[in-house]
Amino acid sequence: MGNILIIAEEREGTLRKVSYELVTVANEIAKGLGGAVEAFVIGNNVGACAEALAKTGVAKVYCADSPALAHFAPEVFAATLADAIRKAAPSVVLMPATGLGKELGAQVAAKLDWGVVTDCITFQVEGGALIFKRPVYAGKAMATIKAKTLPVIASFRPNIFPPAPAESAAAPIEKVEVAAITPRAQVIEKVKKEAVDVDLAEAKVVVSGGRGAKDANGFVQIREIAKMLGAAVGASRAAVDAGWIDYSTQVGQTGKTVAPQLYIALGISGAIQHLAGMSSSKVIVAVNKDPDAPIFQAADYGIVADMFEVMPVLKEELKKVLAEK
Repeated sequence: MGNILIIAEEREGTLRKVSYELVTVANEIAKGLGGAVEAFVIGNNVGACAEALAKTGVAKVYCADSPALAHFAPEVFAATLADAIRKAAPSVVLMPATGLGKELGAQVAAKLDWGVVTDCITFQVEGGALIFKRPVYAGKAMATIKAKTLPVIASFRPNIFPPAPAESAAAPIEKVEVAAITPRAQVIEKVKKEAVDVDLAEAKVVVSGGRGAKDANGFVQIREIAKMLGAAVGASRAAVDAGWIDYSTQVGQTGKTVAPQLYIALGISGAIQHLAGMSSSKVIVAVNKDPDAPIFQAADYGIVADMFEVMPVLKEELKKVLAEK
């Protein structure tokens, strides 16, 4: 049986939290299938990322570090990763179910002629076979997918599993050569997106709005509260479908899974699909005028009131608290 290889993801020289979460998944799979856990990181100036991975208990870290990888070029990244996988010969490759991870996973699977399972939220090892579960039909059902043969590639959603803790002992780091491929597209300029919102998947505090926001103007007030808290803005599917806010903010089985220290739900009823995307939050505060709203079953603190009555009071209290700091 081969090893378990996790593909880490970095952003501006820092590992994303999902990379550490994949180490946790790999450790659990290794208990059932055997083999060691190894890691791979790719990018430009990612030496510090490789060193951080080396202290998570993995047996080895493969590192492809080159100025040629400064910008994401799918064909170069995929070819480099595929070559590294051929040499490492793992039985399972784990990737983050992010935009980058999904694109790379599909291309690498095609190059290697492997099976690929995407957007997984859980798994089990049964009789030497890997069985994955992933949401389907807009989160209304769960699909069970069995990998009858190995090797296989699987991508897992962020914020489902706890991140692997750091260990004192560091694993060896092996340099990987970058594939000698000229990208078909050339990056002329890279413009950083205006930092309007905090990254939803990485945020420690999330303020989300739902149907109770009534329209896009309701989210203007939600953004004001989020800015005061240094929080990310989230939304229910109802708000996104209504066109009040971009899909990138959607929390739930058909959006993003979050696990912040604090989750504030404003005007969200709490459909099961939404709850599945935020139930791992440490503290949940819900505001809804319907006392029977399902969100209150998941909340640590609940306020039965119209969100538009609560938000002005909340902003005033936040101003007082922030003024004292």
